[in-house]
Amino acid sequence: MKRLAILGATGSIGQQTLEVVRSFSDRFQVVGLAAGRDAELLTRQITEFRPKLVSIESASSRERLRSSEYELLSLDELASHPDVDLVVIAISGKAGLSPTLAAIEAGKSVALATKEVLVMAGEIVTAAAKRRGVEIMPIDSEPSAIWQCLQGEEGSVARLILTASGGPFRQFSQEQLAMVTPQQALDHPTWKMGRRITIDSATMMNKGFEVIEAHWLFDVPVEKIEIVVHPQSIVHSFVEFVDGSIKAQLSPPDMRLPIQYALFYPQRPPSELPRLDFSNIGPLTFEAPDLEKFPCLRLALEAGQKKGTYPAVLAAADEVAVELFLEQRIGFLDIATLVEEALGQHQSIPHPSLEEILAADAWAREKAAKTEIRK
Repeated sequence: MKRLAILGATGSIGQQTLEVVRSFSDRFQVVGLAAGRDAELLTRQITEFRPKLVSIESASSRERLRSSEYELLSLDELASHPDVDLVVIAISGKAGLSPTLAAIEAGKSVALATKEVLVMAGEIVTAAAKRRGVEIMPIDSEPSAIWQCLQGEEGSVARLILTASGGPFRQFSQEQLAMVTPQQALDHPTWKMGRRITIDSATMMNKGFEVIEAHWLFDVPVEKIEIVVHPQSIVHSFVEFVDGSIKAQLSPPDMRLPIQYALFYPQRPPSELPRLDFSNIGPLTFEAPDLEKFPCLRLALEAGQKKGTYPAVLAAADEVAVELFLEQRIGFLDIATLVEEALGQHQSIPHPSLEEILAADAWAREKAAKTEIRK
């Protein structure tokens, strides 16, 4: 029985991970649960799964959750605890970086859903994983698809092709994009996700993050990673090999499948997840992304090519800008403006240390928060 710690248990990925655990209760034991502020949902999860280890960010909730039935720990302590075999990192943004490194240094298997961990510090995280003999197993559908396609293949990749749904605004004009509200942006046509990643999907920043993530996960140059818009979200990514052959991974758009693949790797258990009915799918279409309409994607690709601390600044400024948009303090198109100004004023550091990455992150957050939007 594999012993799990789920960091971000009350979020979308965390809840879907627990759905998978319910379906295979004889294969997994939840020994640790961590959340940010949703003490009510976390309490219900604790009641159901009876973990021995618990972590919550909110100080007031921490006092409410004190109990003799489990141990209250920090995220790093939970991620590195001796009773944990596999750590699911599903915490949004920068908060996932430190526990990921703690888990790796403790020799734990890591199932990673937080893109920003590799966007910010991919060089450091992957080097630590290699040194400790830890495999980082991606949970996102597109990196998971590439991971699956690469099984049994060695040193023969010509390019990776990530698919993107295009989000809800693929066919909007610039005038329409300028009027987008948070409510519209949170209504994704295909996927059910958390608030931050849903907005990043709408701006296509999320796909740029995935390019950087795939570069570090699979050791493929950013220049050999391409994006195609695939609104049906049936093909989750492609790998082209040097002989011209292409592999693709297809499935219904259901995050439980890549979660299940990571939890069980290298096995594939039978499951009751939805199956594709090819007679009723309809046409599968593909098109090039519009970098003028979605400048966040362009900015992410440029930051990924430049490396250094540019990706950390990208992720930090985006996190601040998305929050400002959700608070209706800036417009949808202003997200890219804030990120571009931060990147434009940043003096990058090549091969940065963790301290330099965190300093760049702090600088970018302050910069983005103070940037005035010119009307």
